[in-house]
Amino acid sequence: MEYRRVENFIITIISISGIGLICESILLNWEFWVPPLVAIGTVTLWYMNIMTKPDFGIRRILYLGYAMLAVFYHGVHETSIFDVSIVMILVMVIYTLFQRIFMMNLLLAEYVIIMVIQLNLAYITGSTEFDRLNISRILLHIIIVIMVYSYCIRTINEYAAMSESGILKDELLEKNDSDLEDFLSNISHELRTPVNVVNGMSDLLIKRNIGSEAYAIKDAGIRLAYQIENIQDYMECKRNKLALEEEDYMSISLVNDVVTSYNFLDNSDDLELVIDISPSVPSVMRGDIKKLRKIFRHLLENAVKFTKNGGLYVRMYSENKEYGVNLCIEMTDTGIGMDQKTIESIAGGIFQANKKSNRSAGGIGLGLFVVYGFVHKMGGFVKIESEKKSGTTVRITIPQKVADDSPCLALSKKFEGDILFHVRSDKYKVPRVREFYRSMASNLADGIHVPLYSAETIEDIERLKEKLNVTHIFMGQEEYEDNPEYFDRLSETGMAVAVSAYAGFEPNPSSRVLILPKPLYAYPVIKILNGDRLTDDPLVLDNSERPVFTGIKALVVDDEPVNLVVATGMFSDYEMSVDTAGSGSEAIEKYRNGDYDIVFMDHMMPGMDGVEAMKRIRAAAAEMKKDIIVIALTANAVSGAREMFMKEGFDGFIAKPVDRPEFERVMQQVFSDR
Repeated sequence: MEYRRVENFIITIISISGIGLICESILLNWEFWVPPLVAIGTVTLWYMNIMTKPDFGIRRILYLGYAMLAVFYHGVHETSIFDVSIVMILVMVIYTLFQRIFMMNLLLAEYVIIMVIQLNLAYITGSTEFDRLNISRILLHIIIVIMVYSYCIRTINEYAAMSESGILKDELLEKNDSDLEDFLSNISHELRTPVNVVNGMSDLLIKRNIGSEAYAIKDAGIRLAYQIENIQDYMECKRNKLALEEEDYMSISLVNDVVTSYNFLDNSDDLELVIDISPSVPSVMRGDIKKLRKIFRHLLENAVKFTKNGGLYVRMYSENKEYGVNLCIEMTDTGIGMDQKTIESIAGGIFQANKKSNRSAGGIGLGLFVVYGFVHKMGGFVKIESEKKSGTTVRITIPQKVADDSPCLALSKKFEGDILFHVRSDKYKVPRVREFYRSMASNLADGIHVPLYSAETIEDIERLKEKLNVTHIFMGQEEYEDNPEYFDRLSETGMAVAVSAYAGFEPNPSSRVLILPKPLYAYPVIKILNGDRLTDDPLVLDNSERPVFTGIKALVVDDEPVNLVVATGMFSDYEMSVDTAGSGSEAIEKYRNGDYDIVFMDHMMPGMDGVEAMKRIRAAAAEMKKDIIVIALTANAVSGAREMFMKEGFDGFIAKPVDRPEFERVMQQVFSDR
């Protein structure tokens, strides 16, 4: 607030000058009634300033009026003939800060009037002798005042020109930024369609077992799709155009998404991921699950990029509040860390710690800025703690509503026994990873209120077996491989022996140990403690099957022929009967002549767009007394797109490129509502 500082400065000078005028008036025995008025005027000006009333424009004029009255009172006395020029110069210079030429003109006019009065008084009363010295002094003072007046006018004009130039420059920069943002936003939107084709066609090639190159194509397509999403999210954060899409979600499902995201990352350094979720987190919360997933993905990607040794520790817990809970997320890594200047730079926009062309870390540097934008939009805050070469911790707190306040993890009331945690302390090259696992195990044990005992060696296990009722032993793959026969024998006695292992690990053929796929987290541990075993064979905990929609007849509408090929191939995997249409008018005609259960409608099509086609199909369905499901299948995936399409009358929304889990979720939801 620059004008407030100027206003305060000017009033301060006015107050000091007012005190000086009061003292001079008393010492020279001027009019006795003026000093009280000066004091009242000064107090009144401060009151207006503090209360900021009336408007600044009016206050500015009142300040000028007060100063002109004070100068006139001082200048009309006989003793002020030489002082008035100095006082006027001071007032002109100070009031130049208000940047108003009319003020300078009024002050100059007042100076001329005062000087005319002074010269008349001097001539009439003879108080000042008009000799050469005094005449030269008066002329010099007048010339100086005129010069100061000219300088003040020039200063005001130059400042106005600079301000106008700055405004034009800011407007140009803003326009350029806006044009760039529009360009990137349009590019990200247009790229979604070809990326959808790349991903879809690679799926078809993989299904037909044409060649291993298809997997590389699909991996590249997925990475490109993520970067397109990042660009679009970044633009929406910059423009402050994010829209939240609230829905109920399961806490465990969110954690499972974290595990899935991590498994898709390029983790060539074999980093350990430890996920510590508090059992007291509500089972079902309400919020923007899609943005929460993206927050986790960005945090994971950033941590993996800049961590070469050790691992990552993810902690999720909640704090009860009147509105629900604060969902707290912590992401800690053992990576290269950041200095304070770097941390302060992150929230301001695009930032990447390593900008060299030969950098080892990938990505385009948008992740943490997007995290800031999402979290702030959801009413939360982000805090980063880091030091160079000492790792980084990102803490996020986000308010969430609670749909089901029961604990997300609960131990069966039938559970009896004691639990051993068998981990060698020397197996981790980075000691903090060992602390990650200990914290996770300790927090889980406290959360479900069961005792947990640490056993570093086989001797420790045997000693604790004699004292306790040991029913479960959890360990890592390395500990099992040190003595597999011993643990196989324990598993045959009825004791649950669980091994956290990397993908591809297989125990001895006759072993009855349970396999916990890495990364390890609380949910599968609780399943084992609750005795949730599918068979006597090694337990596979992530064994979800793809749903099928047998007998459902679908109509896919898109003006891009390749998109129709991709959709037909993908939807056929779910045992649906698929027909296609290349335009809105063709879709209406086919619907009237066919018998479809669901229509997948593209949005942006020439002639008739998807919204209009959907409304006409619904009208046709009403005429034929049929019920129809219409899903928006479009590359228009800006924030708030789902709400927009649902408001238009669609039953669901799927963004391109199509994500299979999201497609399955939408399909199950729309058909479960029927």
